[in-house]
Amino acid sequence: MKVISEWRVYSLGAALCGALTICSRNFGDRGGPYFMASLTVAGIAYLLAIREFFATPTFSRRIVVIGLVLAAVWHVEFLRLPAGADDDIHRYVWDGRLQMLGYNPYLVIPSDPAFAALHTSETRTLNNPDLPSPYPAGAQLFFRAVTAIHESTFTFKVAFVVCELAIVFVLLDVLRSTRQAAHLVLVFAWNPLLAIEVAGSGHIDIVGALLLLVSAAALVRRWRATAAVALGLAIAVKFLPVVLLPLYWKRIRIRDAVLGAAVVALLYIPFLNHGRIPIGSLSTYVQNFRFNGPVFAAFDRVAPPQLLVGLAVLVGLVTANWLRSTTPEGAPDKGILTTENTGFHGGGATVSPLCDSVPSVVRGFEFAWPMAASLVCAPVVFPWYLLWLLPFVTSASTLLIVIWTVSIIPTYVQWHLRSLGRPWGALPGWVMLLEYGCVAIAAAIFALRRIARPAVQGVTNDVV
Repeated sequence: MKVISEWRVYSLGAALCGALTICSRNFGDRGGPYFMASLTVAGIAYLLAIREFFATPTFSRRIVVIGLVLAAVWHVEFLRLPAGADDDIHRYVWDGRLQMLGYNPYLVIPSDPAFAALHTSETRTLNNPDLPSPYPAGAQLFFRAVTAIHESTFTFKVAFVVCELAIVFVLLDVLRSTRQAAHLVLVFAWNPLLAIEVAGSGHIDIVGALLLLVSAAALVRRWRATAAVALGLAIAVKFLPVVLLPLYWKRIRIRDAVLGAAVVALLYIPFLNHGRIPIGSLSTYVQNFRFNGPVFAAFDRVAPPQLLVGLAVLVGLVTANWLRSTTPEGAPDKGILTTENTGFHGGGATVSPLCDSVPSVVRGFEFAWPMAASLVCAPVVFPWYLLWLLPFVTSASTLLIVIWTVSIIPTYVQWHLRSLGRPWGALPGWVMLLEYGCVAIAAAIFALRRIARPAVQGVTNDVV
């Protein structure tokens, strides 16, 4: 059976590689028919591979090596392509260039004629040119560091792929330290979003995901100061992981928390404007930007957006606090879903008991679910936002999130519709219905299995 499963994995890997290679050939028409068809095939192949990964306790090392080589092949296919004309990566180059020239990216408006001479061929097409940068200080300093090496979108894409490669190595170390199977690294490495949004478009979110994983890895070894600083740096890249703060309660010392906060504060010093902490266009983003956020849209007409964003953060914090309080130290990773109620048997790969000395926080579901809960309630849910979740979806406990990373694929239709003259942000209703409906149906199936299983066991016991 194991040999058959291995051959299925090889076949699915080949299918995934072929589909993503075709997808890369149509990257210029993102959301177009050929792009969507090939990416959908890739998503289905990925989900079938996930079933094999979660259902099989162990695979040979050869599976891991070949799987990572295949991932490298399709990443190269996307890496060699130019990013979209107005992808966020052009803003990264602009922000880094401004800093190198001595300007503050939180104050300079790209469309201002006074700064027209500062533009290059790669920055003239950046999106939202009437707004200053919205990115936090940690992201800004990363932009400056990459620009100092070479000022181009390709250099940024290479830097992001290097960060992704670093995640693979750190994740392998975490899996080994927590006594989980090494092949689970392919749950991360084979996700199609990485090819599209890291090697293809290039998004800063992968840097934050790396820092967050480093924080988790530091907790495995009880390097509390490192864990706190890495978390602070991740928050300084984008604010999403702030919802994970309850997970660190009593797992790091007060002095470690103070150190992490101090590091974040120091990052903002170069950007202070008359003693004020700069936020750039962040408030405009909260006030006006909307995309693929059905929960936020449902309440947007009855409550101010600032309140709704606060509620989204609160949902994430409450979820993290609940997981923190209900998961005892040293308990197996069974989380919200388990191999029993999802139907993915062979739980040795996903629910292996950890040694008592390893904090339960390093299990993926504690990191993934609070961020996922907060994102569901956010005003904007772009596909690349889910990159934050990918390093932490290595068990059946996070299967619904894995499904979401595939069901979000239909949102790429928006890019094709824009090329046809349709207004940005006006997603067709069927897109969100398909995206969130798939997750809801899967959740209902898992819930029914969980309800039915005790009933079946009860009948068996009565017969006995």
